[in-house]
Amino acid sequence: MITEDHMGNIWKQVKATIQNQIPSHCYRMWIDPILVREATDGVLTLACPNAFSLRRVQENYGPLIAQEIRRHGGSSCRFVAGNGHKPTSDNLPFGNEKQLALQNMAFKPAAGRFLHKDYTFDQFVVGRNNDFAYSASLSIASRRKSEQSCLYLMSKTGLGKSHLAQAIGHHIIAAYPDERVYYVTAEDFSNEMVSSFRNDCFDQFKGKYRSQCDVLLLEDVHYLGGKDRTQQELATTLDSLFEAGKKIIFSSCYRPSEIPRLNDKLRSRFSYGLVSSIEPPDFKTRVRILEKKAKVKGLQIPRDVTHYLAGELTEDIRQLESGIMQVAAKSSLLGMPINSQLAESVIRNIIRTRKTITVDVIKKMVCRHYNVSLQDLVSRSRKQSIVRPRQMAIFLSRRYTDAPLQTIGKAFNRYHATAMHSIAAVEKGCQKSNALRKQVAFFTEKLDQGDF
Repeated sequence: MITEDHMGNIWKQVKATIQNQIPSHCYRMWIDPILVREATDGVLTLACPNAFSLRRVQENYGPLIAQEIRRHGGSSCRFVAGNGHKPTSDNLPFGNEKQLALQNMAFKPAAGRFLHKDYTFDQFVVGRNNDFAYSASLSIASRRKSEQSCLYLMSKTGLGKSHLAQAIGHHIIAAYPDERVYYVTAEDFSNEMVSSFRNDCFDQFKGKYRSQCDVLLLEDVHYLGGKDRTQQELATTLDSLFEAGKKIIFSSCYRPSEIPRLNDKLRSRFSYGLVSSIEPPDFKTRVRILEKKAKVKGLQIPRDVTHYLAGELTEDIRQLESGIMQVAAKSSLLGMPINSQLAESVIRNIIRTRKTITVDVIKKMVCRHYNVSLQDLVSRSRKQSIVRPRQMAIFLSRRYTDAPLQTIGKAFNRYHATAMHSIAAVEKGCQKSNALRKQVAFFTEKLDQGDF
């Protein structure tokens, strides 16, 4: 007969084995907190800290844990959520019966946008380019009270700063359900402030952020450049949060010192905490990212193809995602196996298209389509017939070129903040106007196909 003490020893051995098989940060976050609740007839009941942890452990490590328990002398395991919970019919043993599927759990902060369900710490691939940013994010998320309560994540678009910011939100909501997490963009904050003025509820707006928020995740803070009234209000709000020991996470494409038209008071607030940059991933990290994406999407990608994609697609994570999905899509549509030849045909077009698209190319293409001159496009004219093509060209320049916003703005005789406004105007317009969505799709198709 296997005693509970013996089963406890089995679990210690299982943990030691798993610790050598998975990344250390994954072990610390998901496996180490698991406790043995009881052991009956060789079945271990393992208690995860909460429902979120339960789902993640079952999805990502359940089969591995069950396998190691059997290998060390147990028969199977079952999982429960919370320290005091007993097994129920929803927590069936691994290895003996089919596990019931858990419903997708949508995580919404106390206020603001929904958190992306895949933007969690265990879905983040850690490499030399982002290990410091990852460690800083995990540290601020894991400790309810810590000396470091402010973090500024900085990187170019598509390198993972939004992923880490939202991972902090996911972890805090799961570990500390009573914490009030607000996830908003700087544009959201500005628009909400303006709306509160217009609707005579500014005191309510101030109270919401200053006294009803425990964790503020504020994305794209460079959007605030030139918005003097919003900057003043945000600086005062941040002072209240700092004094109360609340957690604040900023993200931006620029260092605080590089954000144009930002007042000194707010610039100092952004620099108050730890500023952590994320660099483009190296080859080994790109390989691991592709392998992770393929696993999540259920794709079987040969190793030589993965290495080829990692060697060719070097710009950012979004380009890697696009490459692997295009290879899989072409394979499915043509009924061809995924091999190096297929990958080369797809990637060759991506690289060629990216290299030949410039801001000037986009300006000329937009002018031809809307029948306006280059002089009009970069003029000070505020006619709608000129403003819309100009906004579209700025939007496409941001999406298809590596030029920074300042450079894009200068190409149209505009400030950085105006370029950001143009991009936001097109993005918002696409949500409301089917005609505008079709125009964006038209230009996107032409640029993707190199037809410009």
